[in-house]
Amino acid sequence: MRSTLKAALCAGLALSATLAATPALAADQPLSPDLAAFRDLYRELIETNTTVNNGSCTEAAAKMATRLKAAGLPDSQIVPFSVPEHPKDGGVVAMIPGTSKALKPMLLIAHIDVVEAKREDWTRDPFKLIEEDGYFYGRGTVDDKAQAAIWTDIFVRFASQGYKPKRTIKLALTCGEETSGAFNGAEWLANNRKDLIDAAFALNEGGGGRTNGTPVSKGGKLEVQTLQVGEKAYQDFTLTATNPGGHSSQPVRENAIYELSEALLKIRAFEFPVEFSDTTRAFFTRAGAARGGEVGKAMLAIVANPADGAALAVLRQDKQLNSMLHTSCVATLVNAGHAQNALPQRATANVNCRMFPGRTTEETLATLEKVVDNPALKLVPKVLGKPIAVVPPMDPAIVGPMEQLAAKHYPGVLVLPTMLTGATDAVYLKGIPTYGVPGAWGDPDGNGVHGLNERIEVQSLYRARDYLTDLVKALAG
Repeated sequence: MRSTLKAALCAGLALSATLAATPALAADQPLSPDLAAFRDLYRELIETNTTVNNGSCTEAAAKMATRLKAAGLPDSQIVPFSVPEHPKDGGVVAMIPGTSKALKPMLLIAHIDVVEAKREDWTRDPFKLIEEDGYFYGRGTVDDKAQAAIWTDIFVRFASQGYKPKRTIKLALTCGEETSGAFNGAEWLANNRKDLIDAAFALNEGGGGRTNGTPVSKGGKLEVQTLQVGEKAYQDFTLTATNPGGHSSQPVRENAIYELSEALLKIRAFEFPVEFSDTTRAFFTRAGAARGGEVGKAMLAIVANPADGAALAVLRQDKQLNSMLHTSCVATLVNAGHAQNALPQRATANVNCRMFPGRTTEETLATLEKVVDNPALKLVPKVLGKPIAVVPPMDPAIVGPMEQLAAKHYPGVLVLPTMLTGATDAVYLKGIPTYGVPGAWGDPDGNGVHGLNERIEVQSLYRARDYLTDLVKALAG
């Protein structure tokens, strides 16, 4: 799960206090030409299939480049990229030069690939932008074409207005974020064209808001806005048990399926130790104080004493809060046997781990091997050289404007720093502190991200566009 709303949807924060409602625009209010142009850009992105098997990020990136050129951005400031081995996984980088030589650039990044969506499973065509009952429906309406459309639209407007920022602004639309182990545009840029994206900091997906379950346009309340400062690192491990096999009419105790099952049950029972980053410590402290009650008290207690078993027992009941406290590993796929009437010769499982910032693949592997405690089983990482997740600093020069503008655009709404329990392309941006921005809000049910009938509230998208435009201007000088 990787979207503008992820931190809000994953944080699991259900504040007991009712916070101020944010006013919504009238549903029948006609769109200004400026907003209508943004909606059309967003539509074009949604309706360009960018799934890994059937779509083309290269095509989507080319369409966005065409819009940038039409707005007046010269070819010299637009750099399409792709590799021969993955011709459909291309992207585009663009830049608006700043007037200051002292200020290092800022980077706006978003991925334009999406998770697969099958028409027969959806109520509506997933690759048509459909506006219905106050929502936009379609694959990628949240993850991550909302962010990509907003960033591109900001560039289009800045170019057409002749806007001259003090700080150079860079835009990177990339592919491959949704498919671990496949070609990843952000990783390729960082390894091969770091000059194109090098920046003092980057603004990314991962932050966002959450409602109380009722659309804001229908009187619901926006409960929280989150700023993502850090995330876990993603890694899959393949766990394999092998045996000679044989005829099933003469079973023996050595059985690959049983051995694999025993190992997986050990992994299920194991819990990595509690640890904190500056981000999660601030989140649990502020959110715990605001929430109150048993969960709020437990959040404060675990900060004071990470070994507090009673507090941890309470927090384990909330899967999102629990996930923020430590590395997690879980079995997600199994495959075993070769015939119904034969003893299994091989059984494998995929163990998916989300590693706490600073934790490496090697030490996670070592821990899992100790937990399994069976040298006959083989455990190997699927992706070698996976970067370590690094928590960026809570830099007041960056965080301050985010919070101040959130107070302007979302008055009365609590703004919290949070760590994303999922993962984004931030892990590949070597040495570039990367922040998931507040802005768009979602519903507690997750808005169909990675699932069926993905949607975003129309006013959520439009309000986020306004907020993020002001934020980019503030940070660019």
